Amino acid sequence: MPFNKIAGYALIGLSYLGGWLWMDYESATHNPTVFENTVTIEIEKGESLKQITDKLVSQNVKIKPFWFKLLAKQNNATSKIKSGEYELPKGLTSPEIIALFVSGKVKQHAITFPEGWNFKAIRQTLDANTDIEHTLKTVSFDAIVTQLGISQNHPEGLFFPDTYFFEKHTTDAAILKRAYDKMQLVLAEEWQHKAENLPLTTPYHALILASIIEKETAAPAERPKIAGVFSRRLQQDMMLQTDPTVIYGMGDDYHGNIKAADLMLFTPYNTYTFKGLPPTPIAMPGREAIHAALHPDVSNTLFFVAKGDGTHVFSANLEAHNAAVETYQRHKNEENR
Repeated sequence: MPFNKIAGYALIGLSYLGGWLWMDYESATHNPTVFENTVTIEIEKGESLKQITDKLVSQNVKIKPFWFKLLAKQNNATSKIKSGEYELPKGLTSPEIIALFVSGKVKQHAITFPEGWNFKAIRQTLDANTDIEHTLKTVSFDAIVTQLGISQNHPEGLFFPDTYFFEKHTTDAAILKRAYDKMQLVLAEEWQHKAENLPLTTPYHALILASIIEKETAAPAERPKIAGVFSRRLQQDMMLQTDPTVIYGMGDDYHGNIKAADLMLFTPYNTYTFKGLPPTPIAMPGREAIHAALHPDVSNTLFFVAKGDGTHVFSANLEAHNAAVETYQRHKNEENR
């Protein structure tokens, strides 16, 4: 076969090969690689581009490994890829995946601490979360307080109830520190604008009272009323006589009901036997409860009793209170028969 013919065939072959390579490159660059559900991939610190590519393929991401690695090198991305856990949504292309890995916009997990939870519930929730790095599972309360730089000697009530977003492998201590710092910020903001003539001498006292208010009612309109009752009781040197503090002091011995004997138990949280505030908060109060503690209503009520529908009847004297107790407790007893 003449040389020029061979050369012609070779050029045609190279042309076809070049065209195929170009189409394959265009396909690798512009076609989606994730077709169904969002894919989650974790890039470990120190992983090579080949390891990352292999991991994508193993998770059924339809990249073309040769072109994926070439694209990463063309964009000088190889050394810029950041470790972490990433979510790859449906429709993502290879360049977009590389850009995501370079951006460091890792997947965010969430953990929620609701208003009214105690520290035991927080620890259980943290311990059960598999995306968190656990450093406090066997650590005592005293050690946690020291590690987080907390001035109080007990962690109860010091963490702001909220939803916290975090990257995988964030430590439980780091999440608690964020919640503690936020509580300190909210408490300082509310304390700065507190009402006059309160029976509270420190922000920590306000936090204690707010925690009781949080446990006494979930009705927003009632929080200032509850705060008013407790503030006037403190000012008049009366016992607070609030069941949530008794329950907290009972700990694991509480099984759903308070008996008459429980009201005489000797614990520092039993406000039926001790005057003043308990030594620590009994739960995590939200901002609204803290605000109520620092802005109590200015009526003359000193008593309240639950109506059974989540709200309360407030009374200014013992006679009216006893009548309300008779009405609502009798109604409750009749319903339970």
